[in-house]
Amino acid sequence: MSIKSYLNLYQLQEQDKTTKEERRSFGLSYSGLQNKHIKQLTTWIESRYDTLSHPLLSETFATYLYGLTFVLVILGFLVGFFSGIALLSYNGTSPVNVVYFMAMVIALPLFTMLLSLFSMLKAQQTQSVLVHLSPAYWMEKILLLLPHRFQFDIEGLHINPLLSNWLVIKRSQFIALFFSIGLGLSLLMMVATKDIAFAWSTTLQITPTDFHSFLLMVSTPWSGWLPSAVPSLELIEQSHYFRLGDRLGEEMIKNASSLGEWWKFLVCATLFYAIFLRFLVYLLASFGFHKALEKSMLSMDGVRQLLRDINEPIISTNAEVRTEKQEIDISGHLQIALDMGNTYTIVQGWAMPEMTIKVLNDSLCITASFVYEVGGSNSLKEDSLVISKSKGTVLLYVKAWEPPTMDFIDYLEELVETVAKVIVTPIGTEENHYVTTEKSMKEWERKLATYDNEKIWLQRINAQIIEEK
Repeated sequence: MSIKSYLNLYQLQEQDKTTKEERRSFGLSYSGLQNKHIKQLTTWIESRYDTLSHPLLSETFATYLYGLTFVLVILGFLVGFFSGIALLSYNGTSPVNVVYFMAMVIALPLFTMLLSLFSMLKAQQTQSVLVHLSPAYWMEKILLLLPHRFQFDIEGLHINPLLSNWLVIKRSQFIALFFSIGLGLSLLMMVATKDIAFAWSTTLQITPTDFHSFLLMVSTPWSGWLPSAVPSLELIEQSHYFRLGDRLGEEMIKNASSLGEWWKFLVCATLFYAIFLRFLVYLLASFGFHKALEKSMLSMDGVRQLLRDINEPIISTNAEVRTEKQEIDISGHLQIALDMGNTYTIVQGWAMPEMTIKVLNDSLCITASFVYEVGGSNSLKEDSLVISKSKGTVLLYVKAWEPPTMDFIDYLEELVETVAKVIVTPIGTEENHYVTTEKSMKEWERKLATYDNEKIWLQRINAQIIEEK
């Protein structure tokens, strides 16, 4: 799941014209995802992907964002690389002060990572100073320089502040990681191509013993398995540099061959503090971004209603109570189903897609072993095949607002020859919560009563809207 999923859902919500029946049909098609909201949303996006207008907002936004991030990553790498070269430049007279490089690969990363951790804690705030101090935040400002067409594409796009903050944090860590990689590569290149004399010098009153104790603490992560990368007290004493007239002390010149041993410590410090720890913070930022993405998707306008429509039946029903067969005041009578029942082997829908039948079953709390669409676009051969598979009691849904046609009567006459009972159930429109009007019901009663067939039963649905939770 990525920012594209969020933007695709955003665009779907803006353009969505699906009905509750279609949403519930989707929920029944993926019943294994029941109440797994994030998975349901991503699957819903995939199923509706073809309905999105092109160019996709997610693709346009991601393309430009990727381009900007790529430019900033390259710039971060180059700044780190050339900063390392500048810090490690050796003119043959004055040694390279390791304190400067340590500040870049130890102090600066630890400080910025600490700020990043604080910014993660404050990411839920709409305006977070710590987040806005990040270089990646200014990507938003660079967007203003892009062509007008892109500005139009994202005009009115309101990304959740929580998500936008985590996006800045994550990309900031990614850029900083490449800055550190640039520093590390510059160190390896300079050490491999030049004979650098390292030394340490500071105005602070720090003795070699104190400095050695500090370096032992800094080297703790690798001292156990790579002791050669821990500067010894002797090396520290030999490389203590005092700037007096820009001349090297005789002791340093005498031990010049050992001054280059500092590179092992600097490489390990760069790998651990600047690269490894930064990578861990990047992983943490990625995890936080993923959680913010999930939370933002669930809090998007209209998503709660979408999930309710997917997971909850549209209506609850109770069969209308009738204590005896109703006589129709025309030539014939009709069997009235007193108890609709909850389990059927065969449920059919006249000119109704199978998914619509499944939604009706779900709404009426009916379990069926097989559901079939009959009539409508089906051929006579296909209908005959369904009849051959039917037996026992068959529940047959019909559209109440469409009066019985001759095609339906012909099918019904053929069906009753092979089954024990057919319960014809007129269904109202989804907008009316499937409630059948009196006029429509009377029309079906009069038509079916004329056939005076004891196998034909009529069932009326008394529907009630489920109260929203």
